[in-house]
Order: sequence, then C-alpha cells, then structure tokens
Amino acid sequence: MTRLSNRRYRGLSRYLALTVLLLGCTSALAGPPPTKAEIARQKAERLEQRVVETDQIAPAPAAIRLTPEGTQAVDPNGRAPLDDAITCLARSIYWEAKGTDSQEMQAVANVIMNRLGDPTFPSTLCGVVQQGSETGRCQFSWWCDGRPDEADEPKEYTTAREMARRALNGTLPDITHGAQFFHHRSIGPGWMATLVKTTQTHEFSFYRLPG
Repeated sequence: MTRLSNRRYRGLSRYLALTVLLLGCTSALAGPPPTKAEIARQKAERLEQRVVETDQIAPAPAAIRLTPEGTQAVDPNGRAPLDDAITCLARSIYWEAKGTDSQEMQAVANVIMNRLGDPTFPSTLCGVVQQGSETGRCQFSWWCDGRPDEADEPKEYTTAREMARRALNGTLPDITHGAQFFHHRSIGPGWMATLVKTTQTHEFSFYRLPG
C-alpha cells in the first residue's frame, strides 16, 4: 500500500469513527421515542386548541386524530391524574352518565365540547370540567362531591373513553343541538329559566345560552 493510500485509509477510518460517534451522540440526545400515551396527549391538546381557535367542532385531519389504542393508553385503568384533555373529558362523561347508556354519555360529551367551543367558558377541557371549583360551585357536580374520582367500572369507562375520543376527533354527532347545560330530569334547577331548552333524553334535559 502506498503512502498516499495509507493517508486516505487513515483519513477514511477517522471519518467513519467520527460519524459513528456523532450518530451515537445524536441518538443519546434524542432519547427514546414517545409512547402511545404521550403521542395521544399531544394530539388531544392540538385537537382541543383547534376547537378553541375556530369556535367550532369539525372533523379533524386524519394525521392528528386520536386512535382507540392511544386513547386507552392515556388512562387505561381509570386512575390517571386529571391533568390532560382525554382524561378530563372521559372521566366527566363517565361520572355524569354512568349507569345510563351510550346515548346519554354522548349527550354529556356534546355539552362539554360545546362549552369548549364557546368563548364564555374556559379554553381547556380540564378547565371546563373543573370550572367553579375555586368557589365551591362546580359546573359538574362530581368534581366537587368530595368522593374519589377514579373510574371503577371498566366497561362503562371504556364507553366513556371512546366517546371522548370521537368528541375530540370531531366525529361525534351533536344530539343536543348545541346545548351547554343539562340537568337530570328528576330535578328542576332555577337557572334553567334563563336558558333555551334544546332537547331532552330519557335521563337529561339540555339547554343553551340565549341568542
């Protein structure tokens, strides 16, 4: 091997060694790929803000739609902290309508999403669900009842979580006709007198703000 060939060989060896080192450093800096749950949380946040920015609920682009697997990964056992859009929405659907059926759960999901799309209400789903807790007058009673917030019925929570996924994706039909309020039909709260009734189901009556 000639002197020139040796130099080229050594130079190529150093280049390859440096390339391997840089690739290793880049891989180390990048860290592990995001989990299904992390991807779902990020998508949910984008979907949430999409509603806030447009003041409407419409089918989301396929690239950011939540999958059933990703949604389940966020709160698989109904015990995750209430600090992300999927969990706050799914848990609220569950607690407000458990023991009923999928139509009632769908209607509750509609109300929560309609609030998210109205500037009158908070701009995050957790904010919507937890509104009033600072004054002890929660908009959703389960949040202030002092009881544990975990979902203990897996089958019902699976349905609630699926309703939350479809609602965030913008593919859940609004059977409440734009309602932002509801109450059980067995009671008649005074606040309903100032609102416009939109519909009722077997369990609930639904209302929207006038105008």
